[in-house]
Amino acid sequence: MLEINSRMARGRLVITAAGALVLAAGTLAGCGDAGAAITRLTVGSPGPDPYTLAANTDQAKVTTRPARGGTKDGDAPGLYGGTRRISSCDQRRLVTFLQANPDKARAWARVQGIPVSDIARYVSRLTPVLLRTDTLVTNHGYRDGRATSAAAVLQAGMGVLVNGYGMPAVKCNCGNPLTAPEGKIKTSNARYSGRKWPGFEKRNVTRIRPRDSRKGTITVFVLVDPGATMGFERPRATAGGDDGPPQPLPPTETAPPSDSPAPVDSGDGSSGSPVPGDGSPDPGSPEPGSPEPGTSGPGSPGAGSPGPEISQPGVSPGGEPGTGTTTGTGTGTGDGTGDGGTGGATGGAGTPGDEPQSPVISMAPPGPSEGSPAGSPAAF
Repeated sequence: MLEINSRMARGRLVITAAGALVLAAGTLAGCGDAGAAITRLTVGSPGPDPYTLAANTDQAKVTTRPARGGTKDGDAPGLYGGTRRISSCDQRRLVTFLQANPDKARAWARVQGIPVSDIARYVSRLTPVLLRTDTLVTNHGYRDGRATSAAAVLQAGMGVLVNGYGMPAVKCNCGNPLTAPEGKIKTSNARYSGRKWPGFEKRNVTRIRPRDSRKGTITVFVLVDPGATMGFERPRATAGGDDGPPQPLPPTETAPPSDSPAPVDSGDGSSGSPVPGDGSPDPGSPEPGSPEPGTSGPGSPGAGSPGPEISQPGVSPGGEPGTGTTTGTGTGTGDGTGDGGTGGATGGAGTPGDEPQSPVISMAPPGPSEGSPAGSPAAF
C-alpha cells in the first residue's frame, strides 16, 4: 500500500508516493488561466472612480480606422481623429479643478510622474484628439484618497489628450490619467466586463506605443475627421485654432477591410522602449513633466455647475462636434518640447464598471486660453 503525503515547501506543492512523485505548483497554476481582466468603456462613460465629470467630450459616430488591432506607433498618420471645430476637452478647466482639489492633484501627478507644481505646464503640452480605434490603456481613477489602476479598452470616438510621443495621457470625460497597458496583457484571452458596443472585436483592440525616441517629440499630428472624408494637420499642444486646411486622407484609409486579420505594425505588443530625454515615456508610464514650477491656469476653481443627465453622458451625437458648455481651448504653448521629472504610478486595482454613478457635470467655459487668440474655437 502506497503512503501519500502532501505538504507545501518553498512555494511548491510536493506530493510523494513511495517518496517518488513531485509536481510544481507553477505547473498546476497554468490550468484554467482565463487571462487578464479588462473593462470596456463606451463613449460617454466616465468609468469607475472618475476624478471629475465632463459632458460632450466624445463623438458617438466615428468611422474607425481600417488598419486597427495589433500595435501602432503614436505618430502614425490617421491614428487619431478630430473635428477641426469645437471641443469640450477643456485643459484649462482640468488644471483649475486639480488646483482646487490638492488631494486629487497629488494622486494625479504621481500617476503622470510629475511634481504637483508642474501640472499646468504638463497639461498645456498635451493635444486633444479622438480615438479612431478601440484602444487598450491603463485607466487610473481616484477612490478613498488614492489613485486606482485597471486595464481598460476605450471605444473609438472617445476624446483623449495625448502627449508628445502620441501616447494617451488623459481621458477627457472624467479627467482620469491614462498610461500604457501592461505588456503581459493579451487581449485575445482576456476576461472583459462592461457593456459591449456594436462592432467590438478582441482582434481589433489596438495598443499604442510611443513614437521612436530618435525622432524626438511630435511636432504635427495628422488627423482624420469623424466621417473619414478628409485629413488635416494639428500642431502639437494646440486645440484647433491652428489646424491646417483639409488634405487627402492618409494611405492607411485604404487598408484592408476590418474583416481581414488584424494587422500588426511591428513589435510584440509591448508599449515600447524608454525614450531618453525630452519627457521620455517608458513602458507603462506617460510623458513625464518638467521639474520647473508650473503656472496657474485661469478660471474659478471647483467642479462646475450641474448639467442635465442624459442617456449617454459626454457624447456628441451624429459625429458632429459637441455643443456642451465646455469649450475651453487649452493652455498649450505649442513649443513642441518635452518635460523632465521623476515619479511613477501608484495605487491599487480599480473596480470594473462602465456606467456613471452620478449625474454629468457640464463645465462652464473659461475665458480665452493663453497663447490662443480670443474667440478662437478649440477642436478635437
